[in-house]
Amino acid sequence: MNNCLFCKIIDNQIPSEKLYEDEDIIAFKDIDPQAPHHFLVIPKQHIATINDAKDATLLGKLITKAAELSKKMGFDKNGYRLIMNCNSDGGQVVYHIHLHCLAGRKLNWPPG
Repeated sequence: MNNCLFCKIIDNQIPSEKLYEDEDIIAFKDIDPQAPHHFLVIPKQHIATINDAKDATLLGKLITKAAELSKKMGFDKNGYRLIMNCNSDGGQVVYHIHLHCLAGRKLNWPPG
């Protein structure tokens, strides 16, 4: 997608603080963190919303990579939150699916 922020990050047109990258996915720190630890895991394939996702294996890879990074970063035992927003009422701002991982403080529910 020509105007997609995350596609530009994938193509290295916009810098990011990468935590992980392979042929299918990329993980990087959020530029506006909502917790002491806040990173995103996204597919390299442009998929606008979770409603458009068809590959369960790819979606699972986003989750398992977030868990692996959480362990590597040392907050897996205390806990973390994984969030995917869908469309405007769900809080989606960038229309390229992405999994948020937040940790490093007590995360109240509901958020906000």
